[in-house]
Amino acid sequence: MSIKFEKVDYVYSPGTSMEKKGLDNVSFEIADHSFVALIGHTGSGKSTMMQHFNALLKPSTGTIDIAGYHITSSTSNKNLKNLRKQVSLVFQFPEAQLFENTVLEDVEFGPKNFGASEVEAKKKALKWLKKVGLSESIISNSPFELSGGQMRRVAIAGVMAIEPQVLCLDEPAAGLDPRARREMMQLFVDYQKAGHTVILVTHNMNDVAEYADDVLVMENGKLIKHARPEEVFADKNWLKRHYLDEPTPSLFASSLSNFNFEKNPLTLEQLANEIKDNLWGEASE
Repeated sequence: MSIKFEKVDYVYSPGTSMEKKGLDNVSFEIADHSFVALIGHTGSGKSTMMQHFNALLKPSTGTIDIAGYHITSSTSNKNLKNLRKQVSLVFQFPEAQLFENTVLEDVEFGPKNFGASEVEAKKKALKWLKKVGLSESIISNSPFELSGGQMRRVAIAGVMAIEPQVLCLDEPAAGLDPRARREMMQLFVDYQKAGHTVILVTHNMNDVAEYADDVLVMENGKLIKHARPEEVFADKNWLKRHYLDEPTPSLFASSLSNFNFEKNPLTLEQLANEIKDNLWGEASE
């Protein structure tokens, strides 16, 4: 089932001097099993939108259809537990989601909360701790004794142990070293390819170019573009006007004045292939 927003507005502190529109007439539809990047400068509405995916925030006006639920301003919290099993969020600082005494208990909490037995919860916890690159040797440690990167991995494992149909991630790899970042992003790609939808909030345009098959661009609470990565990054002047960066391979390609690229390379693989084609072309002349 697709995810559909239709004319969604969200107003913070309505009717007060602090009233502010967080989302402004946002409409889009994304397909099941997509890897979607949600981008835009700080304050553009990305995090506000993300909290609508599992009804932590509900639209002031408009409708949202997701995971079999039809969400409006009048939707009650009473029957939303299953939605939050189907649609789970990893916040910008996921380590702030930690609260149990041990790593194992923290990761087990989500599955138990949604009905898993002790045995099943432990099995899922160990599975996802391994997948995020953590050793079983730390499962009895307090999560607050770990390094920042390890805490982030524990928090991500805790959400993924629920095995939601839709996984929403707000800058999940921020602060990780390049190797750890690649491993974490590959984990999310593998999760999507296993039949899930992944929605990634990010400022890293290399991740958008490398992993996303669909992109939502936000600005001042409005959705200003919904397209594939190659379309989003095609117009360099449009990117500058909206304070968006280009992927690094695209920037590097622009500096190679003696090369003639058939298309704008967005990933390192595309850049390498374009350079190789240019060099082979010169060699055959």
